[in-house]
Amino acid sequence: MASVEVDSAAAATGARATAAAAAAATTPRRQSPAGAGSPSQRDARWGDTSSYGARKKHRVFCQLPNSDWALCTVITTSGDDSVLKLPEGKVLRLKTESLEAANPEILDGVDDLMQLSYLSEPSVLYNLQYRYSQDLIYTKAGPVLVAVNPFKKVPLYGNEYIDAYRNKTKDSPHVYAIADSALREMKRDEVNQSIIISGESGAGKTETAKIAMQYLASLGGGGGIEYEILQTNPILEAFGNAKTLRNDNSSRFGKLIEIHFSTTGRICGAMIQTFGERSYHIFYQLCAGAPASLRDKLNMKKADEYKYLKQSCCYSIAGVDDAQMFRTVTEAMNIVHISKEDQDNVFTMVSAVLWLGDVSFTVIDNENHVEIVVDEAAETVARLLGCSIEDLNLALSKRHMKVNNENIVQKLTLSQAIDTRDALAKSLYASLFEWLVEQINKSLSVGKRRTGRSISILDIYGFESFDRNSFEQFCINYANERLQQHFNRHLFKLEQEEYVEDGIDWAKVEFEDNQNCLNLFEKKPLGLLSLLDEESTFPNATDLTFANKLKQHLNNNSCFRGERGKAFAVRHYAGEVAYDTSGFLEKNRDLLHMDSIQFLAKCKSSLPQMFASKMLSQSDNPLPVPYRNSAADSQKLSVAMKFKGQLFQLMQRLESTTPHFIRCIKPNNLQLPAIYEQGLVLQQLKCCGVLEVVRISRSGYPTRMTHQKFARRYGFLLLEDVASQDPLSVSVAILHQFNILPEMYQVGYTKLFFRTGQIGKLEDTRNRTLHVIRGENARKMYSSLARKHRAAIILQRNLKCWLARRYFVNIRKASVVIQSGIRGCLVRRCAGNVDLLNVLREFESKKEAEGDQILIKASFLAELQRRILKAEATVREKDEENEMLQQRLQQYENRWSEYEQKMKAMEEMWQKQMRSLQSSLSVAKKSLALDETPRMSDSSVDQSWESNGVHIGSASQLVPRTVGREMNASISVISRLAEEFEQRSQVFADDAKFLVEVKSGQADASLNPDMELRRLKQNFDSWKKDFGSRIRETKVILNKLGSGNESSPNSVKRKWWGRLNTSKFS
Repeated sequence: MASVEVDSAAAATGARATAAAAAAATTPRRQSPAGAGSPSQRDARWGDTSSYGARKKHRVFCQLPNSDWALCTVITTSGDDSVLKLPEGKVLRLKTESLEAANPEILDGVDDLMQLSYLSEPSVLYNLQYRYSQDLIYTKAGPVLVAVNPFKKVPLYGNEYIDAYRNKTKDSPHVYAIADSALREMKRDEVNQSIIISGESGAGKTETAKIAMQYLASLGGGGGIEYEILQTNPILEAFGNAKTLRNDNSSRFGKLIEIHFSTTGRICGAMIQTFGERSYHIFYQLCAGAPASLRDKLNMKKADEYKYLKQSCCYSIAGVDDAQMFRTVTEAMNIVHISKEDQDNVFTMVSAVLWLGDVSFTVIDNENHVEIVVDEAAETVARLLGCSIEDLNLALSKRHMKVNNENIVQKLTLSQAIDTRDALAKSLYASLFEWLVEQINKSLSVGKRRTGRSISILDIYGFESFDRNSFEQFCINYANERLQQHFNRHLFKLEQEEYVEDGIDWAKVEFEDNQNCLNLFEKKPLGLLSLLDEESTFPNATDLTFANKLKQHLNNNSCFRGERGKAFAVRHYAGEVAYDTSGFLEKNRDLLHMDSIQFLAKCKSSLPQMFASKMLSQSDNPLPVPYRNSAADSQKLSVAMKFKGQLFQLMQRLESTTPHFIRCIKPNNLQLPAIYEQGLVLQQLKCCGVLEVVRISRSGYPTRMTHQKFARRYGFLLLEDVASQDPLSVSVAILHQFNILPEMYQVGYTKLFFRTGQIGKLEDTRNRTLHVIRGENARKMYSSLARKHRAAIILQRNLKCWLARRYFVNIRKASVVIQSGIRGCLVRRCAGNVDLLNVLREFESKKEAEGDQILIKASFLAELQRRILKAEATVREKDEENEMLQQRLQQYENRWSEYEQKMKAMEEMWQKQMRSLQSSLSVAKKSLALDETPRMSDSSVDQSWESNGVHIGSASQLVPRTVGREMNASISVISRLAEEFEQRSQVFADDAKFLVEVKSGQADASLNPDMELRRLKQNFDSWKKDFGSRIRETKVILNKLGSGNESSPNSVKRKWWGRLNTSKFS
């Protein structure tokens, strides 16, 4: 596929800022088509809208100064004026004739514009806005589905909704309903279908196409191929979509996905056709998400370090993770069976394109001739493409030409070298995209069974109008003109022509036709495309000479208008667009020369060799179209002619299908939810022809069917036999039997024409009848199978009985023969012994006599055996119980031994603690006794001195009388501690002994011995802690008393003894 080439390699390699390199506009320029002016003109256009007279309290539409329509209420009317109240409370006075009637409230938000009582521009705008505010983004306009982009996620999708539309439990407008209708008509009519999704950039065409594919994959899935089809979207969007000023994910190429179905309605394959520009997301995704090994291999840099990418200064999209998207793309490549080696080759070519933009040149002489600079960029490009630096320099800085059978090498100037480099980069990327599509098609066609049944989904770029429009917009808008004519042909021209040809009563409806605009583009030899190709063949032609030629030859055309300088304007179906011819000729010539193709053929990498081989094969097949008049590229097709050829192939495919149209609407230019710009929406509705579609569909017969097909499909519904009647009579009989009103259909020469919804009623009746018939047939079949089943069982039973009886008879006969032989043998042996025979006879007679007794004994024996078995069973049960009891007893003994060990350990511990306390008490008593001895000796000395008649007076008073009282108190405290110790020891011992008796069963008590034992231990520990602290306190007090008593009496004694000696010596 050829591509629409852009102004520079930056546009070809993904500059996210614009859809074309030269487009620097930020706001689209829009012009309204003619015929939307005064109310009288509107009345003429809307023939089914009756005249309106304002009445009090009625709802009307009035046009505000900003050209928006507002829903108002009439307060009063006087003469030609009416006083209106706006929803926000503001009051206006306007001319009554300028008002438009509003529909009753019951019709607010209807899902089909054909149901509106007043079909006018403000009514349609208000109805779409009303539904848009409630997230009801889909509305029917006759046979066309209008989809308003919500710019947010809405809860209208998923398996629940798919099942609802599949089972017809939902009938509201939806993409699912369009896809379901296409699938059903394909099965019913055995005719290929197409879903044509159109609208301007940012209207949501790509997402709508994906939703339709999801529904078809869900209904026609089962073989796995449907998942591969869905996974083509991430790949094609990464390599073919870009961020523009008007859309974060703008389709820079056209995509037609043809999904093939088997005879059972299952998806069995698919094919993708692309056409148009090539760019851009993959460059940013590769820079952000390539793993370390791949980055090292490709010598990757950051996105803002590449010349091709940093021209836009836009490196990310809000809410989009480029690294995650790169992983998604690689996973999708795995799913569509692109090998790891091929993936590496693809990313190598992408990296080579980026590095080509960084290749620079140096001037080598005074004539501005150049050579490449051998730096990192040049070396990386040579390594990635598999060529030498010398070959790369030769391809980018020199050109081989053949003049008069002589080969001439021409050195390129700086500008020529840059153009050659950029052309090589664009060609590499375009060829890579085409190769990817081919690989995807190979994967999707594996195992495909051609049945002729298919549904094609067309997602193509929308109409574009900027402040500055270049060659890209020229081609895009030409394609949209052709698609609009296809829309017109099927919904206007062919509709009315078929009515006239079939002789039905029909009033012709006028509509805008764009055939004159198409003639302006395609007419030979004085059409826009022909003049562009002609001017491209002249070496000295410029963009200005091309513009002047257009003005010279096309000024008389009503769709063309010449402007100053290099500009001209075309009146498209969607409005007038001004184009700037700057760059038209160079972009149309396609600057890739034969030297570049031969350079790619010499590269060692596999993909460049394949690209070159395909280019050479195309150049070897000349076509009867204008060519470039140069030695190297004489066989080359211009870009415009390639684009035209692709477009005609597309239209041929669409013409062979039954179309289903989806018109996508962009509610605002800010790409924000909940914003509805009436002027923008109205312009798109007019461009898409939606308003005319509603008008013509409501007044026409959108459903038609031949007499033969109608009779064959619904004839079995008749109550009487009509096999001998002609199809027309059968069709009329069907219509009369089901009471279809005469105004709801018309009978033509070859077909029946129905109003909207009538064939659906017949289909419902047919499906119900078929359901009843199929149910009756199923019941009859089941009844027949049940009878056969029962008969088979009877046959099997009788056969088995006969076989078993025959086997039994044979065994019995054999037994009789054996018995007779044995008896004969025994008789022959005993023939000479009469006594033995008599004994045998007596034994047989006794045996017969004792037969009854034997039977009785046998019964007694059986009873005895039964009782014995019962007794044995009882013994076994008792043994088992005994064994269980022994086990439990053993467990109790083990637990008791453990318990005794614990009790012994506790007793030993208590005894140790008791001994420790007793030792503490004895130490205290001994220390107290030692303190008493010196005190008694001192008192005896005093008494002896007193008996000798020596007066000691004040010396005896030096010993404080409180010492004695303190010592007595200490002795009483120690006595109380000893008593408490004895009492507590006895209590704890008694409690422990009692608990042991309860545990062993020697004493009865309603308590848990284990729990009480734990509680007793806790009490003992707490008492022991408290008792120890009190003993320590008592010892401290005793020590203090001892030290104090030692110091005071001794000092007194020393003083007294000194005074006594002094008195003696004196």
